[in-house]
Amino acid sequence: MIVAMQAALEELAVKYPMAFEGYKLEVTESHQKTKADTSGTAKAVIGSILELSGDNFDVESDVNMIRDDDKSMAFGVSKEALNGHAFHTYTLTSADASVQFALQHNVEGRTVYAEGTADAVKFLYKKIGEGGSGKIYSMINVLEEGALE
Repeated sequence: MIVAMQAALEELAVKYPMAFEGYKLEVTESHQKTKADTSGTAKAVIGSILELSGDNFDVESDVNMIRDDDKSMAFGVSKEALNGHAFHTYTLTSADASVQFALQHNVEGRTVYAEGTADAVKFLYKKIGEGGSGKIYSMINVLEEGALE
């Protein structure tokens, strides 16, 4: 579950800031051709990784965005998922290139997003009933309350 991974990275960044100091970040993401920008998931994960590494990675210009069917398939996306997928790889490499860490998450289809949306709506409905109107929540809040089914 991607939300749990995001939460774990956020916690890791808080507990061990600069643990990967000097490491260089590389990010490649593949999405369907109709997605024009870098995903919110990638932005959140990159934010946490930057807290760990201190790299000067720029989300707006340094993400390798794949939006081409042939390149997406070469990256591992099945032909059936070309119209709805999210493949992300984050790689941290030490300054001397002797150590490399990679984090990857791949989603084919949109079912998981629809299910997460339904869980979020139920969570918000409950919060509004409890008087939580006007507060901003994230999917991590949904996860922390055990509301992801």
